[in-house]
Amino acid sequence: MRADAAVEGLDPEQAAAVLAPRGPVCVLAGAGTGKTRTITRRIAHLVAGGHVAAGQVLAVTFTARAAGEMRSRLRELGVGGSGPQVQARTFHAAAMRQLRYFWPQVVGDIPWHLLDRKFAAVSQAAHRAGMRADTDTVRDLLSEIEWAKGSLIAPEDYPAAVARAHREPPADAGRVVAVYTGYEALKNRGEDGIYLDFDDLLMHTAAALEENSAVAEEFRDRYRCFVVDEYQDVTPLQQRVLDAWLGDRDDLTVVGDANQTIYSFTGATPGYLLDFSRRFPDATVVRLERDYRSTPQVVDLANRVIGQARGRIAGTRLKLIGQRPAGPEPAFAEFDDEPAEATAVAKAIAKLLRDGVEASEIAVLYRINAQSEAYEQAFTEAGIPYQVRGGEGFFQRADVRQAVSALRQTASRDDLPDDAVRGPGLVALVRATLVPLGLTETEPVGTQARERWASLTALVQLTEELLEHEPDLGLDGLLRDLAARAEARRPPTVQGVTLASLHAAKGLEWDAVFLVGLTDGALPISHVTGDKDTPPDEAGIEEERRLLYVGVTRARVHLQLSWALARTEGGRRSRRRSRFLHGLIPDSSPASRIVEPAPSKKRRPQCRVCGKPLMGSTATMLGRCEGCPSNLDEDLLVALKHWRRDRSKELKVPAYVVFSDNTLVAIAEQQPSDDRELVAIPGIGAKKLEQYGAEVLALVRGDRTADTLDI
Repeated sequence: MRADAAVEGLDPEQAAAVLAPRGPVCVLAGAGTGKTRTITRRIAHLVAGGHVAAGQVLAVTFTARAAGEMRSRLRELGVGGSGPQVQARTFHAAAMRQLRYFWPQVVGDIPWHLLDRKFAAVSQAAHRAGMRADTDTVRDLLSEIEWAKGSLIAPEDYPAAVARAHREPPADAGRVVAVYTGYEALKNRGEDGIYLDFDDLLMHTAAALEENSAVAEEFRDRYRCFVVDEYQDVTPLQQRVLDAWLGDRDDLTVVGDANQTIYSFTGATPGYLLDFSRRFPDATVVRLERDYRSTPQVVDLANRVIGQARGRIAGTRLKLIGQRPAGPEPAFAEFDDEPAEATAVAKAIAKLLRDGVEASEIAVLYRINAQSEAYEQAFTEAGIPYQVRGGEGFFQRADVRQAVSALRQTASRDDLPDDAVRGPGLVALVRATLVPLGLTETEPVGTQARERWASLTALVQLTEELLEHEPDLGLDGLLRDLAARAEARRPPTVQGVTLASLHAAKGLEWDAVFLVGLTDGALPISHVTGDKDTPPDEAGIEEERRLLYVGVTRARVHLQLSWALARTEGGRRSRRRSRFLHGLIPDSSPASRIVEPAPSKKRRPQCRVCGKPLMGSTATMLGRCEGCPSNLDEDLLVALKHWRRDRSKELKVPAYVVFSDNTLVAIAEQQPSDDRELVAIPGIGAKKLEQYGAEVLALVRGDRTADTLDI
């Protein structure tokens, strides 16, 4: 490849990176600036110019998808011809290949096996350490062990390291140490050899090169040139492997953007990228800031989002320059509640589809997976195909399936009073059922525990929302509704609108992006914002800001940012928009003002005693505030209960199927005189009016025989 061919079609900064001499090169590449094209052209140029043979180049990145894309680009460039090819792999794939080759030379004939399913081993270690081994706890412990190993922290050093990092462990540090130690011991007790997890692959590869000069010499003779993509995401363990690969050489090209660092919870650190020029004072540093992905309008918003960042990472921010034709301005929208937000997003997407935008070119991005529930529902109702990326649909998640199964077991009990399984008591029953599964009053510690807690909380809130529309709803009815929703949300496997968390969206892009649920407590996530007892985690807040920046830069043309003031329809509007949006919303946008709560489309019923709006399903059922005086006719209530008993026996159904206790109390208090007043009581619809209306009104009028009263 001629030098001019290597830079054909590239901008001046990209060309400078391609043509930089062998040696340390740092490419600071903003979102959409063509980094993959640049580094593959650089590799092709070095090979074609005779600076290095194709088989002597090792390029590493973090995902199999990214490595595959790099290999595809290199093939298109014809790198390597018929001889050895450039190796483009993930860190772990490269280490596993090297370890398999060098293992007999370093260790001997002791066999090793890849432990790609670590859950069972951690579960066993937790059990032996006296900890409960439920799924969430084990997953959080597994994540903590991976963080420690990726950060080069041995079990005995874990407590001090956690304290230094101000990290919130999923359990007492001493317990984590016990599990960590037990897990490492279990891997070495296999009857058929030792077991290595993915982090061990990196550790043993680094040790083989560090401790065996023959191995190091052979490896370094084979690989002479190294390229690392997404360098802001390397962990200390990965950097140790890279150092072992390099030895005392400096033929290294790194590419990254510190302001896209969003995986620090895994041990990733941008420190190595930030310190590259200190380590290699003669390094060539190139900044790629021409954005070929997004319109100038999207780019401008992205620059303003990251322009508010603080700290050392923010000092390396790249000011992107949009290269595409102008497009629409990003839209901002505030909604009364999440169902309204989801419905509006579904309508906006339907319009985009009618305008010719492919469903596969549209994405809805949120902070936590539990937020997908409202959008799955809205898209199902609107007939919009969708796919959940990086996770399962809400009702297909293991924690939600387990919760629904527990509710079914509760429904099968025959020792629960009517009030517990119907109406206002239903919410308390659902809560009580879900408490053993992880539903707590406050948000728990641990990533997996928080995800589960969010899902269980969403189920409780969904129950409350259904009761607003059907105050006499029972547990059986709730389960039928949940089953219908789960069945409806199994879209065929087609290219549809993408639903994904912001973390799962990294490295992807779409024509249209909807960033939803942008409230304080969601973005930034609540456990970094602090409270009256805990100071805010400033580093964590800045990472949340970078997460928003990553979300904004996923959009090519259309971008909408939205938030809702309440979780459920008609719920208390206690939320506020994300602090990251301050100063970003144009004055001309209705969302720029903090407006008074909009009047509800459905006027709330008023208390018949004091005239105030009724709050809650119990007050709505009774037609009065719970604190207002009752005018209950106790004789009428007794008559109604005896009548209900007889009717339930006659129909061979539970008493609550006829009328709930709360409905009978409401009748005995309000004493309706005709059909109109009777159906005004929540829980009495046309069907029940037809079945029981005449009899109930007769009882209210005083037609109570001795037989009816059973005296």
